Amino acid sequence: MWLLKNPFSKNKNAEDPSSAPKKTTKAKPYEHYRSIAEFPDEIVYKKRKPKVMAIIDEDSCTGCQVCVPFCPVDCIESVPHEKYNIVIPPVQVRYNECIGCSICARVCTKLTWDAIRMVPLEEFEEGFPEVEITNTFTPEVQEAAD
Repeated sequence: MWLLKNPFSKNKNAEDPSSAPKKTTKAKPYEHYRSIAEFPDEIVYKKRKPKVMAIIDEDSCTGCQVCVPFCPVDCIESVPHEKYNIVIPPVQVRYNECIGCSICARVCTKLTWDAIRMVPLEEFEEGFPEVEITNTFTPEVQEAAD
């Protein structure tokens, strides 16, 4: 029986390819998403004014809501359907609850369309004078109807 030697083999003395030493490689961890935070364990509330504020470009936002579960204060929600009358509306930030952590912007940049940008608070207040940003946020407690 005729066996051809593999000219590219590192083991030049091996006649049988099955007798060549097995090459083992250690799998490298995939670190592309390392900069994305984990899902928050619990929802927290704002304790001071943020230095930056998340602004969503509604023209670029696809409405995929990939940013929503990553928000540690749960201040991102869908725009009401009545505003645009489209099947999948974009998301919006409830500005008074935002803590400026930038997690939503990093998630949107890594996983989707880069529709969220972080703006310094002074620039935000100039662009949105009708929005009042307070130092703290206390959610409204709704009593259950009997």
